[in-house]
Amino acid sequence: MTLLDRYILRLTLAPLGGALGVTLVALLLERVLRLLDLLSESSGRLGFVAQLAANLVPHYLGLTLPAGFFIALFIVVTRLNEGSEIDALLASGVSLTRIVAPYLALAGVLTVASLILFGVLQPYSRYAYRAVMHAAETAGWSGQAEPQTFFAPDQHLTMTADMVDATGEHLGRVFIRRTLADGREEVTTAASGRLARSAGGSTVRLDLTDGQQFSTAGNGAARVLSFRSFAIDLPLTSAEKLLRGRGRDARELTLGELAAQARKPGAMIPRQELLAELYARLARSFALPLLPLLALPLGLSAKRGGRAPGIILAGLLLVAFQHMLQLGQSLASSGRAQALPAILVPFGAFAAICLVTFYTSRKRPGETPVGVLAERVGDMIRRTFRVRRDAEAEAAA
Repeated sequence: MTLLDRYILRLTLAPLGGALGVTLVALLLERVLRLLDLLSESSGRLGFVAQLAANLVPHYLGLTLPAGFFIALFIVVTRLNEGSEIDALLASGVSLTRIVAPYLALAGVLTVASLILFGVLQPYSRYAYRAVMHAAETAGWSGQAEPQTFFAPDQHLTMTADMVDATGEHLGRVFIRRTLADGREEVTTAASGRLARSAGGSTVRLDLTDGQQFSTAGNGAARVLSFRSFAIDLPLTSAEKLLRGRGRDARELTLGELAAQARKPGAMIPRQELLAELYARLARSFALPLLPLLALPLGLSAKRGGRAPGIILAGLLLVAFQHMLQLGQSLASSGRAQALPAILVPFGAFAAICLVTFYTSRKRPGETPVGVLAERVGDMIRRTFRVRRDAEAEAAA
């Protein structure tokens, strides 16, 4: 590695780590909030959130890797360009191909990491996430309660309490709804209650104080029972285990398992679905070396048109590429298209855009079809804001 390579890579690694970290944390926080909202409906299940979040890291890292890599490249190239360092390199005889070489080397390392991520880590973490979610959704009742939370000790009984002390045993304003064997409902309310495990540990005794019980008789007549004290035995249940093994979904298979299953006749998963998943993962990994060929010309054109248009246009290209891959997978999985052309067409189109953009930029750096389009997008954005600002100024006058 030359001094130039080390200098460029040193400038790139910090923005790359920052972009990946910020994007990953933002996506995880959004998902964790949704998990908290989902699992807070039942008691004793919030401990699963940390396990679920940990198993989501490979999935979201795979989503953020292309975007974070491109953002880091774009930031570094625009910084070098605005400081006229790239102009100095070009004037001294260093070509754009030589400048992009360390970026391609870094992209090669990230491609290997992406193959490990998509090929091994994501399948196992996806299955582990589903296993933890299954355990959370079927988690049993531990004999403790949480305030203002519905929990079901069994399938025929649901209860909640407005107030619960720190131990989870002393309850206030208790509401219980029970479905009887003949289909009738029984509703019990009490001012307070106390949970206590039985000697054998298989049930929990709920002692209620100052309440009423409403039920209907067999002839439909309503009955109301007022009590000073009332006891109910509640069953303790344990969490269920995952009912199936890994591999029923193509996304749970590693790259080697996908290839092996696709070659095996009579596989459980359709062959085209297996091939589509295999080709899509390879396409996402091998798209990383194409990003420097797009980021360098767009970064050079940002000196005249600003950074925003280039970032916006590149973001649209990356999003379109991802959605076209997903569309190709869907078409192949449903049998409407062959897996190879369904994945190869969007990958080939994206590769052609990147290669043409870099090739045309070699003769006139920064002047490429994509760069010109980015400048026009920037002009449109600026004109839109200028017109809106003028209209607001006239309205204020």
